[in-house]
Amino acid sequence: MAVKVGMVSLGCSKNRVDGEMMLYTLKEKGYELVKDVAFCDVAIINTCGFIEDAKQESIEEILELVRLKNEGTIQAIIVTGCLAERYRSEVMKELYEVDAVVGIGGNKNIAEVVDEVLRKKKIELYPSKRELPLCGGRVRSTPFYYAYLKIAEGCDNRCTYCAIPMIRGQFRSRPMEDILQAAKDLSERGVKEFILIAQDTSRYGEDLCGKSLLPELLRELCAIPTVQYIRILYCYPERITEELIDVIAEEPKILKYIDIPMQHCSGKVLKRMNRHGDRESLTRLVQHLRERIPKLVIRTTLMTGFPGETTEDFAELSEFVEEMRFDRMGCFAYSQEEDTPAAKMPDQLDEETKRHRQNLIMEQQSRIMTEVNRKYIGKTLGILCEGYDQQAECYYGRSAADAPEVDGRVYFITEGKRVRVGDLIRVTITDSLEYDLMGVLAPVGSSQTKRG
Repeated sequence: MAVKVGMVSLGCSKNRVDGEMMLYTLKEKGYELVKDVAFCDVAIINTCGFIEDAKQESIEEILELVRLKNEGTIQAIIVTGCLAERYRSEVMKELYEVDAVVGIGGNKNIAEVVDEVLRKKKIELYPSKRELPLCGGRVRSTPFYYAYLKIAEGCDNRCTYCAIPMIRGQFRSRPMEDILQAAKDLSERGVKEFILIAQDTSRYGEDLCGKSLLPELLRELCAIPTVQYIRILYCYPERITEELIDVIAEEPKILKYIDIPMQHCSGKVLKRMNRHGDRESLTRLVQHLRERIPKLVIRTTLMTGFPGETTEDFAELSEFVEEMRFDRMGCFAYSQEEDTPAAKMPDQLDEETKRHRQNLIMEQQSRIMTEVNRKYIGKTLGILCEGYDQQAECYYGRSAADAPEVDGRVYFITEGKRVRVGDLIRVTITDSLEYDLMGVLAPVGSSQTKRG
């Protein structure tokens, strides 16, 4: 009987892809993969260790696996991912029930690690970060109709608050030919939407030839006949070039959606973060993008409570949010991460102030989102159907304006007509909620706002 292996993958989509590649390695070695770790012999937890909340979630999940092990439900626990890489031997020291701790460079050895823990051996494995595979097979954990394409690993930006360079190492671009082949293979197997990810997608190719190759990569992806939609995440504002804007504007397969993590708008705060720009330059960028690409959806991420953020800095951030009226936005309270330059800075703010400012920004954005969503009422949108909500008794899906897992949904009724998960259909919007839309399946032949 085959040994059963299950995985819990936490954190970002980049970590998810790493987990999918580990699952492929295990499947190729003959292990049986199960979705529920409560029914496996060996449980792998692919952790996140980026900020305090993520670390706490990882620890809680490990403790749940420890409970299952103590009850005899599972035999062994393997910890992988960012928490394993960052804290290494501390994990097993503090959580002695864990059987193996594997740094990101050891992902390719995951089958051998499973073999060893089944022999009751304790394993700690920390190869070079550069040994983390960029290419290879995957057992996808996303629905069949969309897939993440990780185009690079690591980061060289050195933002003062960020532990990613310590955890993930230097920026490394994935070979373009491998990305294109992966997209071709996946699209032929039914993937409709490709989501490009990296710590900084706009930097793709700089380590290969000294300039960004993202525009070239996008054009090559669009040239693949079976590729239908492409979504771009994690573009740094200072690296959004005219060439990149041209590609997004001109290529119909590229969804008119871009994710730009800005973090703040105060020039003083951004400088302490070791980031570029200020309110004026960021405002110009947003205005330029909206002028060049009509109906472009801009998503951003902001941070409150960075060391030294004054009430004036925060007021400027609030004014910026009000002025820009971002289509999509997330806001996080600064997390003081050990061994980062920002952790040693003076003028650290207390948790209550950081969280209060975060809540104020999110309340502000909630109001803006309510107003933004009202403009869709009466319009017909192209929607990718994602499922049926039994409680709400209606279907749901995503428009081009929504990335999976981070943005809203479109809920819709079909008035007796059947639709399938993965179908591209048309929905006429009848109402709006805070972050979501509601509608009804549009009649065949009705006018449609293209998904792209």
